[in-house]
Amino acid sequence: MEMAAGETESGDLRVAFDRRLKLEFHGSKVTSDAGLLAFRELDDALGLTEMAGQVLADIRTGKNNRHTLTAQFRQSVFGRLAGYEDVNDADRLGHDPAMRWIVGGRAVTKEAASTSQMGRFETGVLTGKPNLAALTDLSGKWIDAVHARRPTNVVVLDMDSSVSPTHGEQEGTAYNGHFGCTCYHPLFVFNQFGDLERSALRSGNVHSADDWRSVLEPVVTRYRDKTKRRFFRGDAAFALPDLYDYLEAEGYKYTIRLKANTVLQSHIAHLLKRPVGRPPKYVQRFYASFSYQAKSWSRKRRVVAKVEWHPGELYPRVGFIVTNLTRPAARVTAFYNQRGTAEQYIKEGKNAVKWTRLSCRTMKANAVRLQLHALAYNLSNFLRTLALPEELESWSLTTIREKVVKIGAKVIGHARYAVFQMAEVAVPRDLFRRILDMIDDLRPREPAPC
Repeated sequence: MEMAAGETESGDLRVAFDRRLKLEFHGSKVTSDAGLLAFRELDDALGLTEMAGQVLADIRTGKNNRHTLTAQFRQSVFGRLAGYEDVNDADRLGHDPAMRWIVGGRAVTKEAASTSQMGRFETGVLTGKPNLAALTDLSGKWIDAVHARRPTNVVVLDMDSSVSPTHGEQEGTAYNGHFGCTCYHPLFVFNQFGDLERSALRSGNVHSADDWRSVLEPVVTRYRDKTKRRFFRGDAAFALPDLYDYLEAEGYKYTIRLKANTVLQSHIAHLLKRPVGRPPKYVQRFYASFSYQAKSWSRKRRVVAKVEWHPGELYPRVGFIVTNLTRPAARVTAFYNQRGTAEQYIKEGKNAVKWTRLSCRTMKANAVRLQLHALAYNLSNFLRTLALPEELESWSLTTIREKVVKIGAKVIGHARYAVFQMAEVAVPRDLFRRILDMIDDLRPREPAPC
């Protein structure tokens, strides 16, 4: 007997609006994430996840290790890339054909790791001090591999903190008055391409610039002999004398926002008076540049001021920037304003790879999860900057996940190969072919014979 809607005695699902329709579920033969194969191709071209197998130590004992460390690492990163932000979905993903081919090895013919196996991997294997340190360094190693294919003589580092709200009793969480919630307070360093150079999980009640040296110094060390032009940008939280001295010693040009005070305002008193005449209907901008030395500074430094008079506002908007750039004041301000892209990258990390989902009880386990999210973010950004055709370069990481990753496919197995019959909706065949061609161009080539 068939019901009006829902399940029939045969096991098929039916809908009432049209009785000709039957709904069948074939989780091991149909995937909603076939686009992940393009990211796996990029991973293979750059040798990214293979690096994890080289730097992570397998502390598991016994002979029942059915999945290699690299295989489980791939499952962790690619699962997050597809929007599965923790291991709760691992049982189902373990049977997904796209995930099984991405993981490789025995997962192709059987299944990938289960929820319990992935839980032990992330909260046991990776939380050891050597593995957590290696995992934290891995983003930089990946970026170095990208720069080997896309050389650059310029690096622009943007440092910023963010908030990861927490719920329940989690180690290291605390109430943060600025954000108005109980949270973690992670710190990030991005480069001009949007790649996440390094990140660190911190307690919720620390200052925005707390422990900046341990996050920034490894990045600076990596670029010390690789780039000639090096820049740093930060908001007012990073207006620290020690940071100025450090950047100057390392040969970095910097623009860092300063909080206003009476001494700084006295230098631009002439700009704080409303311009004579009827106020125009457009924003009036004025700039100034002068030398200034706070009591805690080792020497005088250049400060650039911008004063904006907006229509309908009684008082001007004033901003100060400390810098060692020699550019005109307007260009210094324009360069600093590009720091806003780092805030956009953080927003993409929150929305596209859900790196605020830190729900483990221990801080070490949450630190591991943040690094896995960071690697998923970087892999997605690599595809955007290296392998997307020019007309798609403006796609956000959320759009990439929804249109490239989330391609439905039916999988047909043959004796010698498998066929993914992929849906042509947001990404047609020609576009997917162009993406694969651009990835193929990244592969190292054998030198032509003489």
